[in-house]
Order: sequence, then structure tokens, then C-alpha cells
Amino acid sequence: MKVLKQVPDLINQPHDFCPGCAHGTFYRIIQECIEELGYARNQIICLGVGCSCNLNPLGKTDKFQCAHGRAAAVATGMKRVRPDTLIATYQGDGDCGVIGLAETLNAAYRNENITVFTVNNSNFGMTGGQMSWSTLPGQKTATSVAGRDCAATGAPLHLPELIAREFGVAYAARCAVHDAKSVAQAKNFVREALTAQLGREGYSIVEAVGVCPTNQGLAPLEAVKRLKEKTLAEYPTGEFKTRG
Repeated sequence: MKVLKQVPDLINQPHDFCPGCAHGTFYRIIQECIEELGYARNQIICLGVGCSCNLNPLGKTDKFQCAHGRAAAVATGMKRVRPDTLIATYQGDGDCGVIGLAETLNAAYRNENITVFTVNNSNFGMTGGQMSWSTLPGQKTATSVAGRDCAATGAPLHLPELIAREFGVAYAARCAVHDAKSVAQAKNFVREALTAQLGREGYSIVEAVGVCPTNQGLAPLEAVKRLKEKTLAEYPTGEFKTRG
């Protein structure tokens, strides 16, 4: 009897993310695409600080744990030294779009030939659920207990749209991974972003919108319901800059 492969070869153990979290699904999609493109043994993943640190023991691929927010800068150096290696960052919204915003935007400004993957779960998940720049208007967090007041804190940051609008990058998109349809779309976007790098077209970014049931105080299915009803209205999925 033929046995279908269940996971990429380089993912060798279960992940430690909370139930309902997008990280495990999104990272698997990334590794599936890298494997299908023939770069499973020629890749380096630059990890941001946050829940993404849980990826350190997961899988047999080369990874580099970066200082908080510095993944894009580290990836830039790696790609310039090893242009034939697939170099990608994997970061949360806090690491990529708050602490590391300067590094993220500078790499996009220079159109560095790297790929940035970031998960937007609208809070600082690892440190207790504080408000992030991606937190929704009115959303309650550990540091916005009455709900985010955008008049006082500014409005949510739409990172891939900003990069697509302001810089001459190769590719920018946003996906979600909460159901089969969104997973299929996410895989297409991830493949496009990686193909842009492999074709030496320049900078690419894919943001995955996810949930954080633990810090939201919701069951996973309740968190997904909130994602579909509220989060995707603020952060629609789609391609904002296509290749070519």
C-alpha cells in the first residue's frame, strides 16, 4: 500500500505552539515549498525573538537565532555572503514590525534578495499579550485593558501594503491559515515569494494573519471565529505586489 508523506522531511518532531496558533501551520507550509523547490538542504532560516523561538528545536534545517528585531539585517549579510543559499527570516509581528521595523524597511528599501515571513497575531504573544502595532482598534490586551484607543496609540500597521507601496520590491502578500482554502492560498503566496528570491528578483515578504487563543482568553475555535469576523476585515488577504 502506498503511504503518502505527511510532513516535510526536515520537520522531525511535533511543534510546541499553543493549540490554534498559526505558527505551526505556516512554518510547515514554508518548509513544504522549500522542499518542493529543491532547497531543503540549502537554506538558512533567520529566527526572530518571540514565539518563533519555538522553531529552534523543530526540524533539521540550518537556523540562526537573531537578536530581537534584527533578522532582516542578519539575513542580508548571509545572502550577500552566500548568494546561492535560500535565506529567509521567520518573525512575529512584534519582532518584524515593531522592534525590527527599521531593519525590515531598510532591507526592503535596498531590495535585498531575501524573503521575510512574519506571523501577525495582533499582540506580543511570548511576553504576555501586550499591545502591538498590529493590535486591532478596540482590542483588549495586557497593556490596553480597556481596548486599543487609536487616537492615543496610532492605527494598526499594515506592513506588506506599506512595503509594496513605498519600495520597489519583488513581491508582497498577506495570507491566513485558518482553513483549507486559506492554507492553499498561503502556499501559493509562499511559493511566489521564494521563487522571487531564487530568481534573484529582490525582496519578498509574506505576512500570515493568525490568532493567539492563549492571550486572547479564547478557545481555538472561538479565536478563529473572531479572526474571520474582525481581523480579516482589518487585514485582508491578497497580493499587494506581484512578481514582474
